[in-house]
Amino acid sequence: MPTNLRYVGLDVHAETIAVAVAEPDGEVRPLGILPNRPEAVAKLIRKLGPREHLRVCYEAGPCGYVLYWQLTRLGVPCDVVAPTLVPTKPGDRVKTDRRDAEKLARCYRAGDLTPVWVPDAAHEALRDLVRAREAAKQDQLRARHRLGKFLLRHGRRPLEGVKPWTQRHRRWLDALHFELAAQQATLADYLYEVDHAATRLERLEAALDEAVQAAPAPMRAVMAALQTLRGIRQVIAATIVSEVGALSRFPHPRELMGYSGTVPSERQPWSSRGHHHGRHTPSAPRPGRSRVGVPLQSEVREGPPATPTRPTGGDHRPRLESAAAAVYALSSPPRAGQTHAARDHRRGPRARRFHLGDRRRGRTPARCGSVRNTGIGGRRAR
Repeated sequence: MPTNLRYVGLDVHAETIAVAVAEPDGEVRPLGILPNRPEAVAKLIRKLGPREHLRVCYEAGPCGYVLYWQLTRLGVPCDVVAPTLVPTKPGDRVKTDRRDAEKLARCYRAGDLTPVWVPDAAHEALRDLVRAREAAKQDQLRARHRLGKFLLRHGRRPLEGVKPWTQRHRRWLDALHFELAAQQATLADYLYEVDHAATRLERLEAALDEAVQAAPAPMRAVMAALQTLRGIRQVIAATIVSEVGALSRFPHPRELMGYSGTVPSERQPWSSRGHHHGRHTPSAPRPGRSRVGVPLQSEVREGPPATPTRPTGGDHRPRLESAAAAVYALSSPPRAGQTHAARDHRRGPRARRFHLGDRRRGRTPARCGSVRNTGIGGRRAR
């Protein structure tokens, strides 16, 4: 291992960057604070010496990967590390930019930091659009809730049998009238926000369709393969690809499930009580977690998808028919010694419910003589 490497830790903010360097002789010293501007960063790299002897890291945050791509173009190896996995002393209560930069440089030299996957331009663009669509969906839900709670406070309820946010429900909303002008103006504003949210969501979904068609061929192939699974359509497939990234970067499916947070936490105490399966362990971004977990639970409960020769619900059959035979073979492999035809004409037992650990917040594990959830596969008597 070369001993002449200088490990640089950067504490990056919107306007400033705190710099610290771990020298080859073991000394860790701060280099000051510089403006977060490309010319200032380039000047710093020139002062630090030969670029092949530099290793730079900074925490992932709201500043994105602009600094990473700038350092990469300058020929400096750079890692973006996970901020939640940076080692922290239990009694360390002092937090400043200078100390954070020194800690990054020291831990980077020791190999205690965990780099994150940096998306390329195509993945990052699709991710931005997917997150904008997710935000629009949440804003639409909030606008509908505001309108619904406003009507509930004044005792305005639709007729029996009218489902919310259908055409009949909308006609009932348009026919509402309040005697006071202030309440009528409030109703008109809430209706405008609901319509604006719906128009915004339609616009973003149309842009997402165009972005998927314009994506690189490998990304389109992965999204098409994901849509052969039950419960996954284009929006969910695009979310998984944009948030998780290249699936090939996970050597084993167990690591992908751990990244997406679809496995329960596990604790094995020293006592004779045995293993304890707790809540799920989320580490992926929230949109990716929700989009991966729901289709996975559907697959476990309902079994693998049907072949294109069998009737399926919704528009799942056209997606299966358009998928390649090799993709379908991977999405639902038959059992040992059993062909797809034999497997599909046999009615198997009902799948058991998939438990993501003990989801009862604030409760202790079951004691002796009770039944405790084992996480996956049902219950176990104590």
